[in-house]
Amino acid sequence: MTLFTNQPGDEGLPGHERARVLAAVMTTTLMGVFDGTMINIALPSMARAMQVPANVAVWFANGYLLSAAMTLAIFAALAARVGYRPVFLSGLATFTLTSLGCALATTPEILTGMRILQGIGGAMMVPVGRLTVMKIVPREQYMAAMTFVTLPGQVGPLLGPALGGMLVEYASWHWIFLINLPVGIIGAIATLTLMPNYKMQTRRFDFFGFILLAAGMATLTLALDGQKGLGISTLMLGLLVVIGISTIAGYLWHARGNDQALFSLNLFKNPTYRLGLFGSFAGRVGSGMLPFMTPVFLQIGMGFSPFHAGLMMIPMVLGSMGMKRMVVQVVNRFGYRHVLVTATLGLALVSLLFMAVALMGWYYVLPLVLFCQGIINSMRFSSMNTLTLKDLPDDLASSGNSLLSMIMQLSMSVGVTIAGLLLGMYGQHHLSVDTPVAHQVFMYTYLSMAVIIALPAFIFARVPDDTSKNVVIRRGKRSGS
Repeated sequence: MTLFTNQPGDEGLPGHERARVLAAVMTTTLMGVFDGTMINIALPSMARAMQVPANVAVWFANGYLLSAAMTLAIFAALAARVGYRPVFLSGLATFTLTSLGCALATTPEILTGMRILQGIGGAMMVPVGRLTVMKIVPREQYMAAMTFVTLPGQVGPLLGPALGGMLVEYASWHWIFLINLPVGIIGAIATLTLMPNYKMQTRRFDFFGFILLAAGMATLTLALDGQKGLGISTLMLGLLVVIGISTIAGYLWHARGNDQALFSLNLFKNPTYRLGLFGSFAGRVGSGMLPFMTPVFLQIGMGFSPFHAGLMMIPMVLGSMGMKRMVVQVVNRFGYRHVLVTATLGLALVSLLFMAVALMGWYYVLPLVLFCQGIINSMRFSSMNTLTLKDLPDDLASSGNSLLSMIMQLSMSVGVTIAGLLLGMYGQHHLSVDTPVAHQVFMYTYLSMAVIIALPAFIFARVPDDTSKNVVIRRGKRSGS
């Protein structure tokens, strides 16, 4: 490994300074990953403390996802213009201070508002961290650097649920936010002292297009939750739908023939990208339900403690991590269409199997089922991402990747919203822990979820036959494709 050593011709920072900057980026990444994985474990306890049903508590998680999806694009553009360091530091400060605000919140409205602001802070940090890595390392070491800084993304989901469960059970849910304070302070000091303030020459940011898209996403997501979760009147619900559809249509009109548009409509002329993007959205809506629903079901439906529910999530993460190394070989063997259709239907069946095994009391089988769920989910995610981007020309690659990132965030937000909506529809009142009524509510919810998870198979069935094989990367070396 030469990532942290100086070599002739190295561009960017010296090796030892590079290591410190990457460590700072990793610290903040870990903070974000921990927060995202711990919140799902803590939701039942937060719902009880705030005296709200689970379908309303959904917004404690969803507020973050939705605001992050809406603001990622604008902060990436802002960082390129004003400099990486001030935007990254502002995001870190916002994330840390709103973590304190979340811990001190006494009403569901305040907590949801703090989570929305926290999502904005996260949206400031994510793109800047990636851009910084691209700037400080030589191009030939970029893959190694990205592999290194994404380690928290693998470790966080493994440790986060167990840590979150332990904090909730033996302290209180407030500590899943308070733990961010020392990490945020350390990250801020590291950012101020270590991170260079790079800038980039960029085209003019399409602010009008951003406003149209953000308004469309926000209003349609709120309308989806509608009367069940937010108590919105029928008139207001209809108004939100009209506004959402109108703003999305307005963006399409704005982007037509506009070279400065936030996302070029030329992307949709590429059949593989178009198919992959719609499939990714539909697929992640279903998959986005599972990380939220699994700990909620285990705690409210089955009476597990937060700590034990967190431990149950570890096999799923292990399955996902193990499958990542084999996805390329599987796709090369069977092709994108067969892998995606099989994985989509398999995920629906495994989610039903998880529900059935839990309700029958076969608790020792649950880790195996969740391990299989992690394998299938990982295979589907990796295949969807690669399928979507693989045929894009170089001039559309950046725009296509940005749109995919936004769609990924938005679809997870929609998935969590629908999961909460299903819970509210089948269980109108507060659910008692581990009762026949709770079992019935979760059974109907999982049956509905399985249908939603399976539906994208119709989209993936239209994927054309593969025309080339993917390159298998071994021993950290990259081959040309």
